[in-house]
Amino acid sequence: MPREQGRKFIAQNKKARHDYSILDTFEVGLVLTGTEVKSLRAGRASLVDGFASIDDGEVWLQHVHIPEYVQGTWTNHTPRRKRKVLMHRAEIDKLMGKTKEGGLTLVPLDLYFKDGKVKATLALAKGKKSYDKRHDLAERDSRREIQKAFGRYVKGRR
Repeated sequence: MPREQGRKFIAQNKKARHDYSILDTFEVGLVLTGTEVKSLRAGRASLVDGFASIDDGEVWLQHVHIPEYVQGTWTNHTPRRKRKVLMHRAEIDKLMGKTKEGGLTLVPLDLYFKDGKVKATLALAKGKKSYDKRHDLAERDSRREIQKAFGRYVKGRR
């Protein structure tokens, strides 16, 4: 059987980009059990409440929901368990310094298969205030209006 190539997205956390200002992103691996991988292959996962924390020099992904595998037996996993994140030591040290600095958190942006292995994108993020969110929405709406007006102009309608 040929090896899987490329990226296949499993889940995305669209709300994270709305709630946080993304400062930096990291591609990381995850330590998973067999039933978790089978459940992910079925395309089932939720990153909504997920975050990562650093404990004793190790990064842990928490509150990510991977539902139990339907055909699993007593060996099935618990859906919201802590999962170890695989990163280089230098990256972990850099993150430890920045998260201790204050106001910064680690948020998962997406889960995907890359060449047959489960990967995640972790973002170093700063929480947005409500007025920042309103500003971003207003800016997006104004860009959309400009695009519509330009489209009407190009088509000859005014």
